[in-house]
Amino acid sequence: MDKNTQNKQKESAEKGKFLSKQRVFFGLTFILFSVVLTFSFVSYLMNWKADQSQAGTMLDKSIKSSNLFGKLGDWLGNIFIFESIGVASFIIAFLFLVFGTIILKKKTFKPWKTVGHSLFFICWLPIFFGAAFTKGEGGVLSGVYGYQIMDSLNAFIGTVGLWLVLAASILLYFILEFNLRPSSIRSKLNDINENTIGKVKSMMPSSENFEADEELIEEGEQAEETSSKITVTEVIEKPNVKVTQPEPVSVPIGFPEVPVSTDLNTIVTPNHTSFEEEKNDFSNSVNLNLKTKPNIPTSSPEQAFDIKPAASTNTSAQEDIKFNIEIAPVIDILDDADKQSKDLIEKHGLYDHRLDLAKFQMPPVELLKDYGNEEISINKEELEENKNKIVGLLKNFNVGIAEIKATIGPTVTLYEIVPEAGIRVSAIKKLQDDIALNLSALGIRIIAPMPGKGTIGIEVPRKNPTMVSMRSVIASHKFQNTDMDLPVVFGKTISNEVFMADLSKMPHLLMAGATGQGKSVGINAILTSLLYKKHPSELKFVMVDPKKVELSLYSKIERHYLAKLPDSDDAIITDTNKVINTLNSLCVEMDQRYDLLKNAFCKNLKEYNNKFKERKLNPENGHRYLPYIVLVVDEFADLIMTAGKEVELPIARLAQLARAVGIHLIVATQRPSVNVITGMIKANFPARAAFRVISSVDSRTILDSTGADQLIGKGDMLYFNGNEILRLQCAFVDTPEVERLAEFIGEQKGYASAFLLPEYVSEESTSTVGTFDPNEKDALFEDAARIIVSTQQGSTSMLQRQLKLGYNRAGRIMDQLEASGIVGGFNGAKAREVLISDLHSLEQFLEDLRS
Repeated sequence: MDKNTQNKQKESAEKGKFLSKQRVFFGLTFILFSVVLTFSFVSYLMNWKADQSQAGTMLDKSIKSSNLFGKLGDWLGNIFIFESIGVASFIIAFLFLVFGTIILKKKTFKPWKTVGHSLFFICWLPIFFGAAFTKGEGGVLSGVYGYQIMDSLNAFIGTVGLWLVLAASILLYFILEFNLRPSSIRSKLNDINENTIGKVKSMMPSSENFEADEELIEEGEQAEETSSKITVTEVIEKPNVKVTQPEPVSVPIGFPEVPVSTDLNTIVTPNHTSFEEEKNDFSNSVNLNLKTKPNIPTSSPEQAFDIKPAASTNTSAQEDIKFNIEIAPVIDILDDADKQSKDLIEKHGLYDHRLDLAKFQMPPVELLKDYGNEEISINKEELEENKNKIVGLLKNFNVGIAEIKATIGPTVTLYEIVPEAGIRVSAIKKLQDDIALNLSALGIRIIAPMPGKGTIGIEVPRKNPTMVSMRSVIASHKFQNTDMDLPVVFGKTISNEVFMADLSKMPHLLMAGATGQGKSVGINAILTSLLYKKHPSELKFVMVDPKKVELSLYSKIERHYLAKLPDSDDAIITDTNKVINTLNSLCVEMDQRYDLLKNAFCKNLKEYNNKFKERKLNPENGHRYLPYIVLVVDEFADLIMTAGKEVELPIARLAQLARAVGIHLIVATQRPSVNVITGMIKANFPARAAFRVISSVDSRTILDSTGADQLIGKGDMLYFNGNEILRLQCAFVDTPEVERLAEFIGEQKGYASAFLLPEYVSEESTSTVGTFDPNEKDALFEDAARIIVSTQQGSTSMLQRQLKLGYNRAGRIMDQLEASGIVGGFNGAKAREVLISDLHSLEQFLEDLRS
């Protein structure tokens, strides 16, 4: 490249920079002047009387102006608005803004359309305001120009003529702007009609002329003079029709008629040399209303071309055929049961299981004791001292620390350390006893590594722990607004957050802890949280208390929340024999619920109850609303010692199967040894809560890991949900608080009795038959004997169905039938043998018994 070329490039670059600066200067000047005009006009209109009087006193400093831009604004408003064109002066400010924007953005399009519209409104807006506002402020809105023109027209053609002229000008503007001509309106209506009937049926060309837009007329004339040519490519998309892309045809701009084949499957465009040959060979042509500039592709052919099939013999025959479109109605498929349930809901509404105790009030938070301020106090001296001891001890054992931070909880402070690269985790784990000795603290627990974090945690008990009251966690926003089915609030985590869990998702909880470490308080916290959230119709408790004193406070809510056997006097079970019958009765309840779910085609209790609320299940078929049942066993080890397998088997069976039917277990023990918590029970209790235990062996039994032996007691607990172990401070609820809660519920109206569980008679009781006493026989003894003899089937379940009895009464009648000699003895799974062959012999036998 020579020097002359380089110099020219430099000169052109400098010239471009200079022009760019000029463009920025003039563009900003125009925009600034537009802003000044706009605010001057607005301020003038707000105070035009005062500004008008001050317009001629620009040099008089003693007179103050009320305009935003002072006397300059008064002068501009008077010149443009009052003495000229009124409010149409804002259009002038708009034009300055438009031209300034065009100069800044270096636009190349022509602004003549904007100028034309602006001139139209500048001419006619003052006249319109002069005619519309003849009094008051009409002069300032129309200006001198508008008022004079309006006055002249009004004098020559009158008021009616003046409004006719204004209406004619507005109508002419819309016709020219939106191209409102009869032919265009008719073509748009035809297009709408064709779109509703179907897709384009024919692509036959027709001979019509091009109608170009106003902006393309000048370019078209220039293109015709230079004999330039454009390429028109037409593609029409049709469903289920194969379309072959035609070759582009080059035609003069003056004669843009493109012949198209009449075949719907393909579009064939022959290459003719002249327009005259095309015109002679084809009787049909395409009417193309060009909407875009030449050589610019359009995204939609329908937007670019207005296609009209010409009138021909082929297309007219197709157009004469009536084409009707019908939309098939949506068929609402409902079976009889759905229709019946829908009608019942419209008539009675959804089933409300709370109607029996509609006035029942949930217990208020004020029943629980307020222990004052429970905010955690930060002792910086204690934190700094413990930090220095931990860092110094680890440094003595050549364990470097890159970072350390502390998280303060209610009873424990968690120190998270990030060891330096190359430090083994096991090396820190081995120093647990050394750290405990150095800190002089009880219950040091090391978490190495912490789940989900790249740190190692050291839990150190605080010198002054903070109490976590039951009232604080019950009144928390998290508990009050929970949507859990069976919300259980345990207490607070190390980070002082309220910890909750859903008992229906656990689905069973195994609790363990040494005597006096907070196990019974934990049970009370669980029961309290459930009582605060569930209505008596939604929840029932089966309480087993071998110690006889821990759960006795809840006897006052027997008619609201407790469940028991029909022949039991106390709802809270303390006798071991009754515990066995209750557990087996729960198994019978579980089997009955599974039968109900099977008949209702539901997988779990929640689906079943929702169906029952929607009145899709008929109560006459045995369906009923099923409440949740929570079995609470306070001392499981004592039951295992006294009953053994008779307790373990139903507990294991309930733990395996009862989740889906809404029966959940809370089992607590103070001796978590392997002979108490066996493998069968442990496998079905994924959720475990461990308070402080004596040895690490017990901790491994309950949690499968150590840690529970390092707790400090007084509600300090570890919760394991199958994924990770969390350290919690259990909420404290005292005996008087539970007593007040039970009294508040017990004083309200309850059910007639506690929730009755199914009757259960063990095999031993059914096989033990004494002597028959005719005076003590059941009232239905003879009816039962006739049923047994007529069917020749000695079955207790059959007596239940035929006589609509409970299992216990049917079993007693069967014992009397056996003692009297009508049926034989118990035969395992088989039915009893009927010893009387016919009803005649039975009647003689019964007559002898009566005598």
